[in-house]
Parts: sequence; C-alpha cells; structure tokens
Amino acid sequence: MTTDASATAARRPGEPALTTLGLGAPALDPADASPHTFPGGGRWRTEIPSCEGPEALAVVLKEASKLDVPIHRISQGSGVWMLTDAEITEMVDATGERDIELCLFTGPRGTWDIGGSTRTDSRGGGLRARGHDAVAGCVEDAVRATELGVKCLLVADEGVLWTLHRARLAGIIPADTTLKVSALIGPVNPAAYAVYENLGGDSVNVPSDLTLDHLTEIRRVSAAPMDMYIEAPDDLGGYVRMYEVAELIRRGAPLYLKFGLSKAPGIYPYGHHMRDLTLSTARERVRRGRLALDLLARHGVGDDMAPLGSRLPGTLKRFGTPS
Repeated sequence: MTTDASATAARRPGEPALTTLGLGAPALDPADASPHTFPGGGRWRTEIPSCEGPEALAVVLKEASKLDVPIHRISQGSGVWMLTDAEITEMVDATGERDIELCLFTGPRGTWDIGGSTRTDSRGGGLRARGHDAVAGCVEDAVRATELGVKCLLVADEGVLWTLHRARLAGIIPADTTLKVSALIGPVNPAAYAVYENLGGDSVNVPSDLTLDHLTEIRRVSAAPMDMYIEAPDDLGGYVRMYEVAELIRRGAPLYLKFGLSKAPGIYPYGHHMRDLTLSTARERVRRGRLALDLLARHGVGDDMAPLGSRLPGTLKRFGTPS
C-alpha cells in the first residue's frame, strides 16, 4: 500500500518558528516513509503496558475514559501464572466489553529461575526459557490463558514463539491467537526482525533506542506490526521519545504506541504488596498516553489511528513448519 499523504506532510515540532528564524530542517525524504498500514486501515494503534491485574485494569479503563485515551491493547508483564482463573476471567470480560485486546505474558523466564548466568555482567541467556520444563511452562500458560478467553500472548523466547505458532496451526490454541514479541528480546536489525516475523510474531517490540533510520531499514523487509515504547521503563533505558512520535509513525508504521513510564520502580512479578505503586503508575501511563496523543494532533497525524477494536496483523511471512 502507498503511504498516506498526511504521513509525509505532517508538521514537525517547532518547524514554523524555526523556519522563520532561518533554522528550518531539510525536507523529509518520502523514501524514508513506511509504505505499510494495519489491515482495515490506520498507521498506529495504542497499548497500555504493565497492567498487572483486574484492579490495575479498572484504574486504566477509568482513567482512559476520563482523559479520552483510545486503547487497542492492554498488556501484562508478570505472567499468566501470577493470576488466578477468576482474575484472568475478570480481565477478559472487562476488555471484551470495550473491544480491547488483552495480552498476557507467558512464563517462566530465565531471570526468575535458578540460572545464575542472568546475574553475571553479560546477563547470560536473559529472559529466555531455560530447558524443556521452562518451555513446557510457557505452553501451559498459553493453553490455560486461551481457554479462559485471552487472545494475545506475550513471548520472550524464540523457541517458545515458534512452538506457540505451531500450536495454533495445530489447533491446540485458537488460530486467531496473536503472538507478541517482548521488548526484552526485541530485534535490533532488519534481518532479525524478519526472523521473528517468520517464527510467528504478529507484533514485534523493538528497543526504544533504535534510530529513525533503523525503523526505515526494518520496514524495507517486513510489514509485521511493530511495538515501541514511546517512553521506556528505566530497566529498558528510560528513553522518552514523545516529541518524535509523528516521525516514529511515519518511519515505523504499522506501529503500536506503548505508553511506558520512566523513573518508576519495577513491578514484576506483581503482588498485592506492590498495590499502591502499581495502581498509581497504571494511572500515569494513561496520562502519558494523553500527552502523546495531544502531540500527534498538534503535528497533524492524529487521524491516522487504526479503528478501535482492530487487533489482527494481516497476512505475514512464516517459515514452513516441520512435518
């Protein structure tokens, strides 16, 4: 699909004033723009991450209504195994009533098991699933979550991603389950991004320190939806790229705008001992979303949002499955 005209003509921050002062930036190169959109139209969707249970979800939904923040997806980071069946069902029902996609993290993962390598300076295997039993735990989470109505699963291991893709082809989990690649293993080059797409990724989180040129490079090889923290948590760098949001969309569409929060303590794995912090940061993530959406409107790209309720990624490239 060709690039929408509004995506190439969007006003850049400070441009009128700087042009008047003789400090205007060079014209944008149309060749840098992503030619892709979401199926059904639109170049960006929204995501509120780190929504760790029904109580936090209720706070997010209330604040989103108050601030008029549209939400396509809500994701959780602690894992399916940290929620009871009743809690998952409550979250499924609440998001289903509003046609919002709910994404829960599969676990376990390397940073929480007995492997010492993740605590070395090199970080070892990171978040990946260590051994057969860890993969089995992720599959167990996936089956349980989808049986309770969850339609999106968050994955931090290539083997788990491929296994869950095969599981949906085999009918073990529903065929319309979407698989989201975590920021914790996000690819940093176009070749790696294409691999995650082919392994079954329906949206791929990239690190928030990628340059604009990196996004253009990725879009030359893959149309798979991209997730990006517009404001990253401190453990992912703490980057705040709010003023770049229009250009991030122009280069990276179709793009999920993730409204994270810097300068806030980590909350994974969540428990009620962290209740006050979790609820206050959930509320502030929605407010950060409102700030980013206001910037988009001022810069002339607010109309490029995908329709609310849309969640599927379109036709993507996949590796052949083994017989």
